[in-house]
Amino acid sequence: MKNPLDSAALNAAIENVHRAGMPGLFAEVRNGDQVWRGAAGVADVATGRPVTAGMRHRVGSITKTFTAAAVLQQVESGQIGLDTPIGRYLPGLVPGQRGDAITVRMLINHTSGLAEYLPYAYPSLKAFPALADTGPQSLDDHRHTRFDPTELIEMGVTAPAAGAPGGTPGVYSNTNYLLLAQLLEQVTGTTAERYITRNVIERAGLRDTELPAGLYVNGPHSQLYEAWFGMIDPPRDYSVYDMSWVGPSASLISTVADLNRFYGMLLAGEIVSPSSLAQIQRTVPVVSQEGKTIDYGLGLHPMESPGQGTFWGHGGTVWGGGTLAMTRADGKRQMAVAVNLQRWNRLDSSGKPQPHPIDDALAALYRVAMYG
Repeated sequence: MKNPLDSAALNAAIENVHRAGMPGLFAEVRNGDQVWRGAAGVADVATGRPVTAGMRHRVGSITKTFTAAAVLQQVESGQIGLDTPIGRYLPGLVPGQRGDAITVRMLINHTSGLAEYLPYAYPSLKAFPALADTGPQSLDDHRHTRFDPTELIEMGVTAPAAGAPGGTPGVYSNTNYLLLAQLLEQVTGTTAERYITRNVIERAGLRDTELPAGLYVNGPHSQLYEAWFGMIDPPRDYSVYDMSWVGPSASLISTVADLNRFYGMLLAGEIVSPSSLAQIQRTVPVVSQEGKTIDYGLGLHPMESPGQGTFWGHGGTVWGGGTLAMTRADGKRQMAVAVNLQRWNRLDSSGKPQPHPIDDALAALYRVAMYG
């Protein structure tokens, strides 16, 4: 067997991330029938309660793969056209010429040109991506805010465009996925949350995965510590939060085991058809929220290393929590890693995030997990 799981190397790598400054993290790695689960550090810095590999976690934008899969199921049933303008379905939300020019595909792969609504919903983030001019105040202000998705969409649609519809590189924007949730509601006659739960989460047999309705993560979970580039010191716990600020774009709660199961089934053609999977894996260049240009498909993106095969999956962050789930194209090797601190990089004098030992330690963990 090529690159069998090396438990000792994985244990050392996950421990190194904790030593580098991550309060707590946990992971599951699979290689064929071999499974390794590990955890290091604490779930609560006040009590010292340890993290465990089975904890439930807010997985952020990994939610986008679930939403994209739900949309593609509706494409398969003929209810949605992948290259149909969104204005045909939701003329009130994307009116006029842009509604005619932006297709469903452009929403899923972030080439719509629609701006990110977040800096408009969170006033202290208005200067984003100029990080030094942002602040964390509105993260606290909005802990219990119930956002209306159509109001968030309007913020993104009326903001200055990030690009022309269909232009590349695209620009990553949560506005796209809130629109896809409204589209699902329009064509299925039920909420996007209910449709995704029934047809993606339950279809995949995921027992610890849900789109939350309330403020809390049910079951065993970690606190989530946000540092906002060193502006919150010590980092603050945001694990209790109303997730309507991202909805079916990034609100999912899951476990590392469920994520590996989901991506394994998706890449095996068991959530959407093989022809839909081929569409999903057609990539375009997209500028991520970190300002890096990545290849992006329909709700997932590849990670490649020479001679190691291509992995597909998604990363995600929320206030305080981060996750990365990657599965090799043949489905044999899988990794899901969850961390309980976000934006740990302080800014240098020019306002750029400075390297931190956590960065190298996490990259080393990913390498051991994916490539052995």
